[in-house]
Amino acid sequence: MTEKRLRGLSRWPIVVAPMAGGPSTTALVLAATEAGALGFLAGGYKTAAAMGAEMASVRSATDRPFGVNVFVPGRPTADPAAVAAYGRSLTDEATALGVSLGPPGWDDDDYGAKLEVLLAHPPALVSFTFGCPSMDAVRALQQQGALVAVTVTTPEEAVEAVRQGADCLCLQGAEAGAHRGHFANDDRPDQDRPLRALLANVRVRTRVPLIAAGGLGSPDDVATVLAAGATMAQLGTAFLRCAESGAHPAYKEALADPRFTATATTITRAFSGRRARSLANGFTRDHTAPAAYPEINNMTRPLRAAAAEAGDPDHMSLFAGVGFARAEAAPVGQVLERLVSGLPS
Repeated sequence: MTEKRLRGLSRWPIVVAPMAGGPSTTALVLAATEAGALGFLAGGYKTAAAMGAEMASVRSATDRPFGVNVFVPGRPTADPAAVAAYGRSLTDEATALGVSLGPPGWDDDDYGAKLEVLLAHPPALVSFTFGCPSMDAVRALQQQGALVAVTVTTPEEAVEAVRQGADCLCLQGAEAGAHRGHFANDDRPDQDRPLRALLANVRVRTRVPLIAAGGLGSPDDVATVLAAGATMAQLGTAFLRCAESGAHPAYKEALADPRFTATATTITRAFSGRRARSLANGFTRDHTAPAAYPEINNMTRPLRAAAAEAGDPDHMSLFAGVGFARAEAAPVGQVLERLVSGLPS
């Protein structure tokens, strides 16, 4: 029954991933839903009121289903001295860009207030990243009619999410762009599972529907993960260069710049204190940050924003999956049409 509900949220088994920090605009979500995919608003880095306003904006323009993603808060850093030392290492670069670093404070991303908004005005699907919500939160959302998904990166996280009552799982393979969705912000062995291996390992452990994410960018990629047992395929990087994306123009240009397309992506903590896959630029090469999120994310935000305004890709967080070179500067509908071209109509 849950799988049927999930499939019924969109014409095509495609999820346009929530991309926090600007790319996931209401225009992107509306274009995705209109084209037959399931669009997601990114609740991360917004206040609960701002998230609620975006939800209302989407609802005013369409009656089609959509999803909302929120971040589960972690714990404050246990090593503030390391955070302070990292800040000192960035002082010259911040000064060169004409800004001061932000305060390295911890916050919960307005998590409790966002849950209240979601319970009052539930979307079709609520997904959680960076941790597993409590069973009480999951049940409350389900009682209001929402399906609940949890982003997982290992079979062990998958088992925990199902134990807490998740309706479905978003399997984030190591190929995925942006922040890794690990429950814990640490360095443990075997935490970067390739998507296909993760899908195979989780599929034998649970029967809940699976949404496969990570490095997908072609019709064959989509068809392959669906044939391997995924109910839906989730893509984010593939839509970054779309006109409806809110990614900064300098970000979009970098995704097609031969300087970057000739090199591999890298997983780094340099921008935020949490592991994330990014284009390899000067910042990722020059800096190694301690595990401290969101403290370092808050610290580097003014620097990254100034770099974007200056058109300086070496100091921007150019988050992207391994298939970023296939991203097209085309409307969302055109990109989706290409991605589903290998599926039965």
